[in-house]
Amino acid sequence: MKIVSLARHEKASLSTRVWWWFEALPKRLTAKVIETASNTKKLAQDDPRRVTHSLKVGLALSLVSLFYYYQPLYDYFGDAAMWAIMTVVVVFEFSVGATIGKGLNRALATLLAGALGLGAHHLANLSGHIGEPILLGLFVFIQAATSTFVRFFPKIKARYDYGLLIFILTFSLISVSGFRDAKILDLAHKRLSTVLIGGSSCVIISILVRPVWAGEDLHNLITLNMEKLANFLEHPSVIEYFKKSENGDSNDDKSFLQGYKSVLNSKSNEESLANFARWEPCHGQFHFRHPWKHYLTIGTRTRECAYRIDALSGHLNSDIQAKPEICSKIQEAWTTMSLESGKCLRELACEVRAMTHPSSAKPHISKAKIAAKKLKLLLKSSLWEQDADLLAVIPSVTVASLLIDIVNCTEKIADSVLEFASLANFKSVDPTVSPEKSLVGQGEPDKPLT
Repeated sequence: MKIVSLARHEKASLSTRVWWWFEALPKRLTAKVIETASNTKKLAQDDPRRVTHSLKVGLALSLVSLFYYYQPLYDYFGDAAMWAIMTVVVVFEFSVGATIGKGLNRALATLLAGALGLGAHHLANLSGHIGEPILLGLFVFIQAATSTFVRFFPKIKARYDYGLLIFILTFSLISVSGFRDAKILDLAHKRLSTVLIGGSSCVIISILVRPVWAGEDLHNLITLNMEKLANFLEHPSVIEYFKKSENGDSNDDKSFLQGYKSVLNSKSNEESLANFARWEPCHGQFHFRHPWKHYLTIGTRTRECAYRIDALSGHLNSDIQAKPEICSKIQEAWTTMSLESGKCLRELACEVRAMTHPSSAKPHISKAKIAAKKLKLLLKSSLWEQDADLLAVIPSVTVASLLIDIVNCTEKIADSVLEFASLANFKSVDPTVSPEKSLVGQGEPDKPLT
C-alpha cells in the first residue's frame, strides 16, 4: 500500500509541476518580450545610425529585387539577377568606406577573374577534348593556391582579402562551368553586370541617404581616447592622492576611474576605421589624400600613455601607501604634473576635433615638464636617506616615476598631433593667451625629459 500511495503522490506532484509550468508560461513570455523590447530600444538609442543602416539595406534590396519583378529586366538577365541581390547582401556595410571598399573589391575581382577565366577556357579548348579538363583543373589549382597564399600578406589581407575570395570563386565558376556550358561569354557578362548593378546600388544609397563616414568615426575615436586619459589625470582622487595619503584617507573607492581601459583595446577598431576611411571620397573637413595613417600614430602613442596610466591606477588602488612625511614633500609636484598633463591632453583633443592648429596645449606641457624635473631632482636628493624603511619609500618612488613617464608620453602625443596638424593643413587660430601662459611658454624651452 505504501508503494502504491508513493507512486500516486509522485504522479500528482509531477502533474502539479507541469501545471505550474504552464501557469507561469505567460508571465515568462511577457517578461521575455519586455526584456527583448528594452534591449532593442537601448540598442537603437545607443547609436540611432543602426536603425538608419537597417532601413538603407532594406531599400537597396527592394530596388535590386525589381530585376526579378520587372519582366523586361528578368527576360534579359534571367536567374543571373540573383547575383545582384547577393551582392547587396554581402557588400552593404555600416560605413561608406567599408561599402565602397567591398564593392570595388568585388567588382574588380569579378572583372579580372572573369577575363582570366575566359582566357583559361579558351586555352584549354585549344588542347582538345582530352586535354581540356586537365588544363582547366591545372589552371584552377594554380590560381587558387596562389591567391590563397597571397591572402597571408598582412597588407593584402587588410584591404583586399574579400576581393581575393571573390577572385577565386569567380575564376573557378567561369572556367569550370564553361566546360559544360557553351554560353560562357554570356555567363561572364551577366555576372559582371549584375555585380556592378548591386554594388553601385549599395554605394549610391550609402552615400546619399544619411551617410556614415568611417573617417569621422576614426577622428572622433582618437579625440575621445585622449579625453578619457585626461579625465583620469584631472580627477581629484588622482590629483590629491598624496594629500589623502598624508591625511590617512587612502581607502577611497577608485573603481570608477576605469574609462581609460577602453583605450587599451582600441587598436583593432582604429586600424579597421583607418582602412575604411582610405576608400572614402572627400567629405566635410577631410580632403583628398587626408593623412589617415597618422591617426594610427596618434592612437599608438595614446595607448602607450594608457598603459602607463593602467600601471599607475594599480598602484593608486594598492593597499601599500606612502608615508605622510614623504607625501608632503612631493604633493605639489605631483599635483602639477597630473593636472597639467590632463589639461594638455584635453586641449589636444579639442584642437584635433576642431581641426585647428595646436597652440593652447604648449603651456600645459611646459608646466608639467618643469614639475617633472623638480620631482626628479627631489628623487635624486637626500630626501630618502631620512627614512631607513625601504618599503615605505618604494610606493612613492614608483608612482612618481610612472607619472614622469606619463608626462613624457603626453609630450610625444603633442608632437604627433603637431605633425598631424601640419600634414592635414589645420586652420590657424590666434588664441587669447593669458599673461601667465605667455611667461610659462617663454621661460622654459621644450626639451625632452631624460
